[in-house]
Amino acid sequence: MVQTSARLLRVLSLLQSRRFWAGGDLAQELGVTERSVRRDMDRLRTLGYPVHATAGVGGGYQLGAEKELPPLPLEDDEAVAVAVGLRTAAAGPVKGLEEAAVRALGKLEQVLPKRLRRRVNALQAVSVRLGDAGPTVDAGLLASIANACRDGELLRFGYGSRDGTASQRSVEPYRLVHTSHRWYLLAYDVEREGWRTFRIDRIREGLETGRAFKARPLPAEDVAAYVSQAVSTEAYRFRARVTVHAPAHTVSEQLSGVAARIEPVEGERCLVHTGGDSLETLAFHLGWMGFDFEVHEPKELAEHLRRLSERLARAANGIERASRP
Repeated sequence: MVQTSARLLRVLSLLQSRRFWAGGDLAQELGVTERSVRRDMDRLRTLGYPVHATAGVGGGYQLGAEKELPPLPLEDDEAVAVAVGLRTAAAGPVKGLEEAAVRALGKLEQVLPKRLRRRVNALQAVSVRLGDAGPTVDAGLLASIANACRDGELLRFGYGSRDGTASQRSVEPYRLVHTSHRWYLLAYDVEREGWRTFRIDRIREGLETGRAFKARPLPAEDVAAYVSQAVSTEAYRFRARVTVHAPAHTVSEQLSGVAARIEPVEGERCLVHTGGDSLETLAFHLGWMGFDFEVHEPKELAEHLRRLSERLARAANGIERASRP
């Protein structure tokens, strides 16, 4: 019985990972017969899961969307992760999810065992959010793009560049990437015949889905690193190049979650390419690392840091004068 229940969870997970499964492919993935797969589908329907089946050549299974949600079994660590994620979403960067996240969190915490509620509360109590979350994106738009990535469907949308120039884009969507401040779409631009990274908050007009496309090999194995490199030098108003007096691996840890491309150089130094929509943002991230650094470009950043250092020096001198007898 335990083995059968575990397989049902595996079947459910597979159905959620792909829009459609052929019966033979699903049986092969699970290592069982197609007859066993049919029995598993019947059990899932009994539990309330909307599994749709098509017969004949090319037939298979698809998990449908219904008005009522069936029971959702969660392990302890999964329940804690969901609860913490809902609390974060309640004040997060996805517009339109806040109220729904609060309602879902209330329902979940009602059924959480006390031991798990203590873990969630402890984690939330010691967590502090630093700075602005960045521009918000529409939850429905994000979900539509995610579905197109999953199902391999072409997308067409209006897009606004950094300087406000509007354009129409037809793309093959592949991955959504989220930094600490923004959501990005990695896609192949069909008309421009090249890989592009799009900021989700700059998609201005209605999203349209089209026919299915044949997936291409991704431009890099590490998609997050690829997107980080793209946006670190192209997506921002100000693009900076600085030499940091610390090893590349150490600087990478300090700049995790910040769009940056880091290159080791001779000695205990590295070259950092990064960007920001304001000089203040760039100065904060570079100063926050705690390492000495030299600015090569832009000149505006060097001038901003010079003025900032003078202002900080005056503030420190004021404290010294106030402490004198």
